[in-house]
Amino acid sequence: MTTSAKARGLAFAAVLAIAGYLVGLWQDWPALRLATKPVPVLCLLVWVLARDRDRYARLIGAGLALSALGDVLLEFPGLFLAGLGAFLCAHISYTVAFLQQSARPHLWRALPFLVWLGLAYVQMRPGLDGMMVPVTLYVLVIGIMMWRAAARVGDVPGALPAAIGAVLFGLSDMLIGLDRFHAPISGVRYAIGVLYWAGQAGISQRRLGPTPVRP
Repeated sequence: MTTSAKARGLAFAAVLAIAGYLVGLWQDWPALRLATKPVPVLCLLVWVLARDRDRYARLIGAGLALSALGDVLLEFPGLFLAGLGAFLCAHISYTVAFLQQSARPHLWRALPFLVWLGLAYVQMRPGLDGMMVPVTLYVLVIGIMMWRAAARVGDVPGALPAAIGAVLFGLSDMLIGLDRFHAPISGVRYAIGVLYWAGQAGISQRRLGPTPVRP
């Protein structure tokens, strides 16, 4: 099977799983959601590791694997904290991957994320109760991940899709936080899923080019 044929097959499996998950949400079928939710990210994982096997690809692959684990854990209400931990580790893996390619500070690019996450955190804080420490840590880590994804743009060839993906991932997570800790948002789980998968797809994109810029 050619590389393009494998990619098409993985894309078809991912789209089919997304459709199945959305049906599971609509019909409230937990078993269908559990069976389909991690599949799109696992397809991305196979695609990333089939394309490249360098340290960057392995770190992105580790983030995808941890995300798939988080997908499963979050389907069980009692395992929310464990799912949060899996995704926190995924963001750390992505951040290390981005730093490997460019460690230039570009501090001004952190400002929009600082403002955005600060405002979201203020909304969530009254409802955090015993989740104050893990959620605060998570917000900090995902903010750093988005900043480092954005900091690569201009220094690393083909870095823009990953930066956009990181922002979409952040939007998905902030919707989860606001829905859970601030006020329920009608139909938000559909938007969360679409933003999440689009974000992971963006992070998984890569165009090889000249040696990345490092400080």
